[in-house]
Amino acid sequence: MNTVLVTGATGYVGGRLAPLLLERGHAVRAMARSLNKIQARSWSRHEHCALVQADMFDQDSLRSALTGCDTAFYLVHSMSGHGKHSDFAAKDREAATNFLHAAEAAGVTRIIYLGGLGEDGPGLSEHLRSRAEVGRILQSGAVQTTWLRAAVILGSGSASFEIVRHLVDRLPVMITPRWVDTLCQPIAISDVLGYLVGCLETPATAGLVLDIGGPDRLTYRELFRLYAEEAGLRPRLILPVPVLTPALSAHWINLITPVPRALAAPLIEGLRNEVVCTDERILELVPLVRTPIRKALREALHRVQQADVATCCFDAGTACAPEWAACHDAPYAGATVLESGHSVTLDCTPSQAWKPVTHIGGDTGWYYGDTLWKVRGFLDKLVGGPGLRRGRRHPEELRPGDALDFWRVVDVDKEQRLLLVAEMRLPGEALLEFTLRPEKTGTRLFMRARFLPRGLGGLVYWWLMYPFHMLLFKNMLRGVARAAQAPILSGPAPVPPEGRS
Repeated sequence: MNTVLVTGATGYVGGRLAPLLLERGHAVRAMARSLNKIQARSWSRHEHCALVQADMFDQDSLRSALTGCDTAFYLVHSMSGHGKHSDFAAKDREAATNFLHAAEAAGVTRIIYLGGLGEDGPGLSEHLRSRAEVGRILQSGAVQTTWLRAAVILGSGSASFEIVRHLVDRLPVMITPRWVDTLCQPIAISDVLGYLVGCLETPATAGLVLDIGGPDRLTYRELFRLYAEEAGLRPRLILPVPVLTPALSAHWINLITPVPRALAAPLIEGLRNEVVCTDERILELVPLVRTPIRKALREALHRVQQADVATCCFDAGTACAPEWAACHDAPYAGATVLESGHSVTLDCTPSQAWKPVTHIGGDTGWYYGDTLWKVRGFLDKLVGGPGLRRGRRHPEELRPGDALDFWRVVDVDKEQRLLLVAEMRLPGEALLEFTLRPEKTGTRLFMRARFLPRGLGGLVYWWLMYPFHMLLFKNMLRGVARAAQAPILSGPAPVPPEGRS
């Protein structure tokens, strides 16, 4: 049995490809930066699935992950990168080079890469140019690389679908840039997966550059119209104007949709480029009954309505707590970790108290001060953060790596601990933790916020927010008690920082 490496195994495409490969009888080595995220997937426990932790910027970890693999799927990109590698084109270039060298050293025979459609030229967007550069890098080495080029991917949870869905759902009148009349050839996520597996199982595709798309070619204006029809909405009035730049469009999409500006900006810039298949060899090499766009939209809508979204574009993000979370003082950072917390003792079992904790956020809200949370989310959106609109993957289940409004789930220890890391724009780094402790008379529930400030601005932010924390936390704990239908035995009351008396 050949072993196949899937990079980005917790991402939008990789998280769906890995279980499909397992169903088809392939041995899968699932790679991600966080093992917690992979372990939370049900398919990770399959007898032919092995988990490996590796980073695209660490060649040693890549070489270890690739050793013993025959084929590797390259399904990562860096459009939402921040920090050390904030330039996504440079980050993609470095990652592709590292991966190619590691694959050559490990003796990998094939790479299958999913890139973007778009013809080279001075008008090609930076995002599409970067995706093309990655393809050229991967094909420049000794490993035979199959390069699949796709345009708009439509499926529940895809970035393109989320943009279309929220724009059309929320705006009966849309003022759009000229790109609304650009021609594109969308493809259903099910077809993307079919072509990826088909290329693996068709040796004749090795080393080729192949365009993949659905059977329909249409403009974005027509795409909006079809979505409105499938969603049962009235036709939207679309008014193209010449003054909307990609930057303004990205900011507007950031405000209206759950897609953050860091991800929306490169996507929007690419919409000015016509993206249609010019090479249809894939139709003969990998025969597939392609999904019409109406069916793709209908299936995506159905899965969203049923809360049956297997993977989401918001899955991208590390499920790792920062180093300072393990201690309360961070002298190496030149700062002290600031903390505020409350606890309440409930007349119930840990299981009874745990349920409302794991339902927090999304449509449920935060059990108190939802208006304040919405204002904070709106302010976050104004400065390019995720805000509250991305909600949560499932109304009842949480797993490491899930997006939860403007938080990311780091750890879920059933009936004991829920740890969230903030992804909102902050002058520092923040954690929010819920812990449960059984007691003789019931269950004690703790809620703590920890913050590592960045400079004077971070200190000012913390102390300005401190009174709101005091108000919110004690009332949120009361709200959890009501949701759990559990009488309060004592509290809510402030607690000292953990580990201190």
